[in-house]
Amino acid sequence: MEFDKELDARGLNCPLPILKTKKALSEMGNGDVLRVIATDPGSVRDFIAFARQTGNELLSHTEQGKEFVFLMRRRIFP
Repeated sequence: MEFDKELDARGLNCPLPILKTKKALSEMGNGDVLRVIATDPGSVRDFIAFARQTGNELLSHTEQGKEFVFLMRRRIFP
């Protein structure tokens, strides 16, 4: 899937991947897609909760070796 911006959160532990994702999404346009690469195993549950709490859409999350790749769509404001 195509994305508009990529965030490298490898080597960062909770809550830094989520905080950096929140900042990156706030700088993006409505409906833009952010790709995040993280290595924190707890990031999967964190990103699921973050999407539920903020209204941003978690399009997918996959594991590639010891890395977790997330695609998040910034929520659309009217």
